[in-house]
Amino acid sequence: MNLFKRLNSKRSSKSTEALSSTSMTVDSPPAYSPAPRSGTTTTTTIPAQIPPEDSPYSFLAQFDTVFLVDDSGSMVGRSWRETCTALRAIAPICTAYDQDGIDIYFLNHRNPHSRGGNDLGGYANVTTAAAVDEIFRSVRPAGGTPTGTRLNQILKPYLAELKAHLDRQGARPDAVGGPKPLNIIVITDGVPTDDVESVIVSAAKRLDAYDAEPWQVGIQFFQVGDEPQAAADLRDLDDALSAQHGIRDMVDTVPWSGGKGGGRGQPQALTAEECLKVTMGAVNRRLDRRQCP
Repeated sequence: MNLFKRLNSKRSSKSTEALSSTSMTVDSPPAYSPAPRSGTTTTTTIPAQIPPEDSPYSFLAQFDTVFLVDDSGSMVGRSWRETCTALRAIAPICTAYDQDGIDIYFLNHRNPHSRGGNDLGGYANVTTAAAVDEIFRSVRPAGGTPTGTRLNQILKPYLAELKAHLDRQGARPDAVGGPKPLNIIVITDGVPTDDVESVIVSAAKRLDAYDAEPWQVGIQFFQVGDEPQAAADLRDLDDALSAQHGIRDMVDTVPWSGGKGGGRGQPQALTAEECLKVTMGAVNRRLDRRQCP
C-alpha cells in the first residue's frame, strides 16, 4: 500500500490530485513484499525496558516517515553502503511507533513492480532491516541527482490532499481525519542537478497559506560522504531559506561520517543521538538545535 492510499485508508478521505511516475529501465529483481501490517515481531534498537510512550522517539507516531534516497552515480561504493547501514538502523525505530513502517523512494530508480499513479514508484510499508537489504540489492546507483523533481512528486499530491481536508473542515468544522504530518528524510551525498530551493519554498508558501500546523511537513537532508560543496548547499537550505523568503522553517540538515571508525572497511553504526536527529530534526525544532557527534 503506497503512502497516499495508506493515509486515505486511515481517514476515509480521497485524494484530489495524483502524479504519474516515470518508468525507468532497471534490472528486474525479485518482487519486494511489504511486511504484514500486524502479527509481526520487529527488531528495534530501542531498549525494551523503556516504554514507547517514554521514549524520545514516541513523537514519530504522529508522522508518516518517507525516505528519499539519492541513487545517482556518485553514490556507488562507500556512500551506498553507508546509506543502507543508516536505513537498516532507522527503519526498526520508526516501525516501533508506526506499524505501517516507512516508505522508501529513490531519485532515479522506480520499483519495477509499482502499479504507477499515486504509487510514485516507491517501496511502501518497509519495517525491517532485512527488507531494507532486499531493496538495496535491487537498486544500482546511476544517473543524475534530480532531488527537486522527486521531492515535488512526493509533496504535490500530499499538499493537494491536505488542502482538500482543510477545505472540508472549513465547510464542516466537525470534519475529522486528514493526512498525518509528513516527515521526509532525504539521504544524499552530492549537489542536486535541479532546483530544490524553489520546490521547498513553494511548498512552504502553500503550507503558510493553508495555516497548516508548523510541523505539518518536515524535510531532513541527511548527508553521507564528505563533499564540501554539497555540505554548503545543504546548510543554505537549512539556515537561509526561512529568512530569505519569509516562510516557515521546515528544513534541517545533518552530516554523518558513517565510514569512520567502523573497522574492516565497514560503515560505522548510527548512534542513538544521530538516529534521533535524523528521524525527527526537521519536524521537532528542539532537535534541530542539537549538534550530533
